[in-house]
Amino acid sequence: MRERINEFNDRGVAVYAVAPSNAKFISQFLDAFGPFPFPILGDPEKEGYRQMGHKTMPKWKLLSKAALGFVLRKTKNFIPSDERQKAVVLQSMKKADVFIQGGTYLYSEDGKLFWKHVDSSPDDHAKIDTVLGKL
Repeated sequence: MRERINEFNDRGVAVYAVAPSNAKFISQFLDAFGPFPFPILGDPEKEGYRQMGHKTMPKWKLLSKAALGFVLRKTKNFIPSDERQKAVVLQSMKKADVFIQGGTYLYSEDGKLFWKHVDSSPDDHAKIDTVLGKL
């Protein structure tokens, strides 16, 4: 998303990311992986995630997908080599709900939802070209 943010900005679209984390952890994430050209907001109690129908993938299923992706070389940088990034990822795996799946939502200027994609797995993100097409 951050590599193609200009395509959204050119259309006058505001992009926000919501993470199932608290402000302290988001700050640590931004220090290690940032900057991002859009705000990352927190939903530490995961109330919004639940209300919007997000799924929590079983731990065994997510870990087996990650292992298979690593073996087949489809998953790159599962554990980053950069020490700051690695520390954030490992902390997230211990303390955050890394098993909750994300989604993409498009709202009109008056706040009405007109399109959504709820991820069923880590490899089921909405494609940027699909999202841009829906705009």
